[in-house]
Amino acid sequence: MKALFLSIILLYSLNANEKISSFTEAKKILRKIYSDHQVTFYAGCKYNYKDKKNMIDRNSCGYKPKDEYTKSGKLNERARRIEWEHVIPAENFGRAFKCWNEGDEQCVKENGKKYKGRKCCSKVESKFKFMEADLHNLVPAIGELNANRSNYKFGIIPDEKRFYGENIDFEVDSKAKIVEPKESIRGDIARIYFYFEHKYKMPISKQQKKLFEVWNKQDPVDEWEREKNKRVEKIQGDSNIFIK
Repeated sequence: MKALFLSIILLYSLNANEKISSFTEAKKILRKIYSDHQVTFYAGCKYNYKDKKNMIDRNSCGYKPKDEYTKSGKLNERARRIEWEHVIPAENFGRAFKCWNEGDEQCVKENGKKYKGRKCCSKVESKFKFMEADLHNLVPAIGELNANRSNYKFGIIPDEKRFYGENIDFEVDSKAKIVEPKESIRGDIARIYFYFEHKYKMPISKQQKKLFEVWNKQDPVDEWEREKNKRVEKIQGDSNIFIK
């Protein structure tokens, strides 16, 4: 299945992102795209990217960190900053590449130790680099939520518990490896997955596809989603056709 997915990527992703091949570059571009819309994706918190010590305006959304401090007693910096989150985790599409699973002859540290995974693919695999830096799949998120989301799939969590404040509708079930986002961004998430399926032929399970089709209908495209799509198209050269 992985080999088939990879061969499909190589054959049919010609109309996807082929301009931005660096995640670092993508993050710089995104700061400009979001310069007049500094609001986190999952929690809806306002942020100020220039305030490096405390980017998140917690009063704007009611965010209360699950872990204000690290296990060593230091301030949890990820609860105080925004990070550029892959809505579709890099691991989801990275696993299709040999460099992710087996590494590459170029992926060797100075001490001779070999490495693989995202670090290796970001170095040697051009198609992965374009997918990793695709602006349509990147959104601003509070670092703590980004960390807790991990590479979990999206879904519905019964008897949800709110770990980040009563107003933050973002639930994580680490045992089931599921994340439940707020209703107002569920359609956004669905359309990003549809875009990757269309552009890169990334497979989506039947169960997830069915869920995303429901979310797409329940949460229609909003003004900012359209505006971001326009801005990305100007820079990256392609649009998400599911945003109309």
